Amino acid sequence: MRTVEQHIDAILSSLPTLDTIELAVLDAQGLLCGEEVISETELPAFDHSAVDGYAVRTADVQMARPDDAVQLAVVGEAEPGSHETRGLSAGTAIRIYPGAMLPHGADAIVPMAWTDRGVARVDIRKAPTEGSYIRRAGEDVQPGDTAVTVGTPIGPAQVGLLAAVGRTRVLARPRPRVTVLSIGSELVDVGTKPAPGELVDVNSFALSAAARDAGAAVYRAGAVGADKDRLMSSLESQLLRTDLLVLSGGFASSSFDVVSECLSELGRVDYSRVAMQPGMPQGFGVIGEREVPVLCFPNDPVSALVSFEVFARPAIRYLLGKKRLFRPMTRARATERMDSPAGRKQFRRGLLMRHPDGGYVVSPVGGAGAHLLFSMAQSNCLIVIDEDLTEVTEGADVQVIPLVLGA
Repeated sequence: MRTVEQHIDAILSSLPTLDTIELAVLDAQGLLCGEEVISETELPAFDHSAVDGYAVRTADVQMARPDDAVQLAVVGEAEPGSHETRGLSAGTAIRIYPGAMLPHGADAIVPMAWTDRGVARVDIRKAPTEGSYIRRAGEDVQPGDTAVTVGTPIGPAQVGLLAAVGRTRVLARPRPRVTVLSIGSELVDVGTKPAPGELVDVNSFALSAAARDAGAAVYRAGAVGADKDRLMSSLESQLLRTDLLVLSGGFASSSFDVVSECLSELGRVDYSRVAMQPGMPQGFGVIGEREVPVLCFPNDPVSALVSFEVFARPAIRYLLGKKRLFRPMTRARATERMDSPAGRKQFRRGLLMRHPDGGYVVSPVGGAGAHLLFSMAQSNCLIVIDEDLTEVTEGADVQVIPLVLGA
């Protein structure tokens, strides 16, 4: 039996690095930049006003005081978007709006609040310093500057900067294409009333949602029975369009015998007992000419989702190029006693809440059964109990993986 950490290491060490692809800037949002984006322009592109006021020469208004205003003739207006080049002579001012190009000869902007808001002539009651309220060309970005570096997460600010330097497309680390397939002759699709002995295919929906939540582009291939030819055809067709294949099925069932036979013909997959609860039976390997990684999870819904959180989510984040592969963990005070099997790392569903006195408290939700999907849906965290602990007492500190923190 291998530890959780050993199985994670085996998976991560076998994953490929996905090549960068060119995307429209908005389509690259949430991904990592795959190139050094060098600006060919300066930002701002021209000197312009930061405020609503008057463009002046500081030499003309240096004596302005609240009780001794300096009066200047207003000789025009400068508005945003105007291509007209205006000039300023001694003893004059130009009414200017935010974003408007700075007139030639002006070296400061007097905010409207420092004036009497004059139209033909304006009284200025406070002297600005040279350069006041002027946004200079190139003060943000110069030609040749690196606007966005390799590995930078592309968020709203980076999208805006890319647009500002004239880029409509950018190289980025792509979203890994993840295919999710449920295996089992007992499975029927959602919307079909199951006959006695049949079960609705829950896992292909739940695992697809988990993969999308992790940042992948997901293909839900649905459920396939224990027919070898059909399963082989499905696997081979999915290999053409996937970077990671996620399968769920009963490891002790006859269906899984067919799965393991198909996978062994396509590549190499190892099946292990991992020291965890739920989710002890696990499989991992690579199949097909492209050596596509494949993860095999148990068919119980909670086992499948916990397995995904522990093994598939970090794999997807690795393929995305993320540095932080795992969710940040926190510590919380247990509100009640919990038992855990010796020698296994237990992942219990829990409800994490902030305590009024500070810190967090966590309560287990439901039992430890791997089929209890309702309790998984009611929880917002996983309580992690290490292998060397068989009991957590009420009030003890435990490690917690927050999943969804509500109000």
